[in-house]
Amino acid sequence: MTQSQINRYHVIMKSLEGKLTVAAASDALGISERQLTRLRNGVKEEGAAFLIHKNTSRIPSHAITEEEKQKIVELYRGDKYTGANFLHFSELLEEHEGMNISRSTVHRALTSSGIESPKKRRRFKPHRSRKRKLQEGLLLQMDATPYAWFGGRTKYALHGSIDDATGKITGAYMTKNECLHGYFEIIRQTIESNGVPAATYTDRHAIFRSQKADKLTIEEQLAGKTVNDTQFGRAMKELGINMIYARSAQAKGRIERLWETLQSRLVIEFRVHNIKDVHQANAFLADYIPNFNEQFAVEPEKSESSYSPLAPEIDLNLVLCVKETRIVDNGGVFSFKRKSWLINNCDVPKKAKIEVIASATNGIIALHKDKPYEVVPFIKPKKVRKVQQKKRKAVVPKENHHWKSRYRDIPLYSSDLTNAEIYNMLNDIFLSKYA
Repeated sequence: MTQSQINRYHVIMKSLEGKLTVAAASDALGISERQLTRLRNGVKEEGAAFLIHKNTSRIPSHAITEEEKQKIVELYRGDKYTGANFLHFSELLEEHEGMNISRSTVHRALTSSGIESPKKRRRFKPHRSRKRKLQEGLLLQMDATPYAWFGGRTKYALHGSIDDATGKITGAYMTKNECLHGYFEIIRQTIESNGVPAATYTDRHAIFRSQKADKLTIEEQLAGKTVNDTQFGRAMKELGINMIYARSAQAKGRIERLWETLQSRLVIEFRVHNIKDVHQANAFLADYIPNFNEQFAVEPEKSESSYSPLAPEIDLNLVLCVKETRIVDNGGVFSFKRKSWLINNCDVPKKAKIEVIASATNGIIALHKDKPYEVVPFIKPKKVRKVQQKKRKAVVPKENHHWKSRYRDIPLYSSDLTNAEIYNMLNDIFLSKYA
C-alpha cells in the first residue's frame, strides 16, 4: 500500500471506532460522505485491501507485450530506422512494419532501453514570433540547405518554398549545389500547383539580389541610379512577383524550421526507399510533399487564396531562364558563353538585337520580336595569315669605325715570344697565386 492509502485507512478506522464523525472524516479525506460510507463498508468486509485499486499490478489490455517491445528496440537499433525521431519512427512502424503503436508507447519502450531521442527539446528561449499572413499566397519563403541527404560526406542542396500562411511546402527540388536552376524549378512547381504568389521572402544571396546594390551611395540612389536585376529578379518582375529580402535567418524562421524537420525525416525516408541520387530524390519528393503538407500544414485565417492564375500569353519556359541581349553579325552569328552560335533559317536583319534564352527545358534559342529561332553551334574558320620574315641585312662597320680603328695597329699574330717566355707568362697568370 502507498502512504496515502495507509493514511486513508487510519482515518476510516477512526470513523468506524467512533472517534471521528462521518462528516469530520470526509472533510479530513477530502471526499463526500457518500464516498466515505462506501469505503467504510468495503473495509468492514474486505479489510485494508479494499482501498487498493483493482487494476493495480494488472497489465492493461492495450499494452504491448515484452516481445513487441523488444522488436521495437531491435528495429530502431538496426540500420534501416536508426536516427529517426520517435514520432517519425512510430509512423514508419505503421507504414512499413504494420505495427500501429502510439508515439508515447514507442517513446517509453525506447527510453526504458537506454535509447535517447535525437530530437531533444532545448531550453526555451523567449522570442517575438511574427504573425502569419492572413491568406494563402501572400508570401512565399524560399531558401536552400546543403546537407548529406544520402549519408556519407557528400552534400546536396535542397531548394524549397513554404507558404507563410499555411506552412505548406509549395515546391522542393534537389541539385548538387545551390543554384538558379533549383530556384526556378520550385517557382515552376508553385505556379503549376497553386498559382502565382504575391511576394517572395528570401535572403540576400547573389542569385536574388545584385551584390553591387549595397555599394550605391545615398547620393547615387537619390539621383536614380540603379543596378541591373539578377536573372531571378528579372523573372520575378516579368511574373509580377514582389521580392522581399531578409536581413537574418531568424527573419524567415518558418523555412529554417522546415529544414530541421526535413533533415530529420528525409534522410530516413531515402534510406528506407533505397534512394541514392538526386534524380531519384526529386521523383520521390513529388509524391512525398503532398503527404507532408497533409500532416503538417495549418488552415489560414482567411480561406480566400491570394494566388493569381498565370496569364495565358506567358510561357514559363521563356521566363524561368537565363536571358541576355546580343547583336547578330551579317551572317546571323552571335556569341554567347564564349562560343559562337548560328541562327537557323535566319531572316533576322543584320546587326539586329536579339534575346538569347538558355534554359534546362528548351536549351538555347534566340528571340527576335517575340519570335523564337533555333540555333546551332558555329565554328568560325580560322584565317590563314602568312608570317613574313624580314631579312636582316648584315651591318658592316666602315673602315674608320672605332671598332676597326682600335685594333688596326695590333698585329694578329706575333712570333717574337719564345716557348719558355710563354710558359712563364701562363705560370704567373694561373699558378703563382696558389703557390
